[in-house]
Amino acid sequence: MSIQEQIKKDLTAAMKAKDEDRKSALRIILGEFSRGDAKALSDDAAVKILRKLIKSEQETLARSGKTESDSAYIRIVSAYLPNLADDDEIRQWIAANIDFSTYKNKMQAMRDIMAHFGPRADGARVKAILDAI
Repeated sequence: MSIQEQIKKDLTAAMKAKDEDRKSALRIILGEFSRGDAKALSDDAAVKILRKLIKSEQETLARSGKTESDSAYIRIVSAYLPNLADDDEIRQWIAANIDFSTYKNKMQAMRDIMAHFGPRADGARVKAILDAI
């Protein structure tokens, strides 16, 4: 089941349970999903939208002086994100699969690393790992 299908299913359950916070958050997510041209989104596209929504909420909270722990919205949206690969997993994969001699500089390996990990890796974390190598 795709992320988009799961959210639709969970919205129906939230409506039946009369969970207003969850229902509101899921409607916002589905509204963002419908802004694109495609009716059905790939999981990668859905994850990008979810991350954008979380970042937007974090910025709003920062301006208002509140913390992320105060936001039920972030907890609800985060539940649909895949578990991120940890730094050790990324380093091990790089050591086993990337030959830096085939690149002009280390950062050119980013494309191959991100292609492997997809939405499970944050580009900023991968860049920091490559800088440290």
